[in-house]
Amino acid sequence: MRKLGVSIYPGSSTLEDNISYLTKAANYGFSRVFTCLISMEGDKNKALEEFRRLNQHARDLSMAVFADVSPAVFEGFHVSHQDLSFFADLKLAGIRLDLGFSGMEESFMTYNPHGLKIEINMSNGTRYLDNILSYQPNLENLVGCHNFYPHRYTGLSRGHFMITSRDFKEKGIRTAAFVSSNSGSIGPWRVNEGLCTLEEHRGQPIAVQAKDIFNTQLIDDVIIANAFASDAELKALGEMDKNILELRVELIDALPQLERRLVFEEHHFNRGDVSDYMIRSTQGRIKYRDVRFELINPAPIKRGDILIESSLYDRYAGELQIALKDMENSGRTSVVGRVKEEELFLIDDIKPWQSFKFK
Repeated sequence: MRKLGVSIYPGSSTLEDNISYLTKAANYGFSRVFTCLISMEGDKNKALEEFRRLNQHARDLSMAVFADVSPAVFEGFHVSHQDLSFFADLKLAGIRLDLGFSGMEESFMTYNPHGLKIEINMSNGTRYLDNILSYQPNLENLVGCHNFYPHRYTGLSRGHFMITSRDFKEKGIRTAAFVSSNSGSIGPWRVNEGLCTLEEHRGQPIAVQAKDIFNTQLIDDVIIANAFASDAELKALGEMDKNILELRVELIDALPQLERRLVFEEHHFNRGDVSDYMIRSTQGRIKYRDVRFELINPAPIKRGDILIESSLYDRYAGELQIALKDMENSGRTSVVGRVKEEELFLIDDIKPWQSFKFK
């Protein structure tokens, strides 16, 4: 099951604000929380008590809290990799190793009696995971999570993201990545230029970022890296179908009910014999084979247009398509709408036989 998460930074916001934010996020269906022990400052006893209260509140909301740690955190709090009770006492569900150990320690930690998940950094592109696996860890407690990048232009390239994510996914490791709120201003550092994993997501609408990440089929959990996301952003992710690509579209005015029903109510998938020019959803040809499709708006076809073949195309009548390129209209194809501009790039990654829907 895919999950959504939020992030909180106790040292940079009040306990009350963080509790309110977690409650709101849980109401929208979020079930993960990222937080940070690396950047903890000031009176550590006071900070840890507040940290514990927040984590208990999250646990009461059925949210799993993962804290970013490093070998320096282990040393600073006198924690041994052989005894993780310190983290369990903080009511954590897991620890994320921003910097790791030798591989043997990580493997040993996956057998902790508290059931804590050990989350490792996915973004570095080394053989770190292979090294840990060579020590035969408890795979039930080993998960992965990408980094986020506060500095503009330092986020991951798509190519590197795909390679590193595929490596974890193919080895059966649960994966996570970060998206950035466009209203959030709180993170682990003072630099605030967005907090995303993929550089190309910086500044994009948050739902578009999440759709893109889930659509890679390589990431299980999407976490908002900065706080506080707006109500509209939480709602957009909470209402999003995490299991199927849902494209936002605008339809032409006064589109007949038959065509609207074909767009919004049918199950669409891309045929396996793929075309460079269009994504073809052909079930409408079968379901509506005895129905006449009138020609509507036979305009020149532009990339991203939603097309329905009219009955002038004989056996193709009722086939729905998404144009991948600009094309000449034969005069038999109805241009009934188009994919929203900010989501247009998503159509390039619709795979053979992949299901999708419109909103």
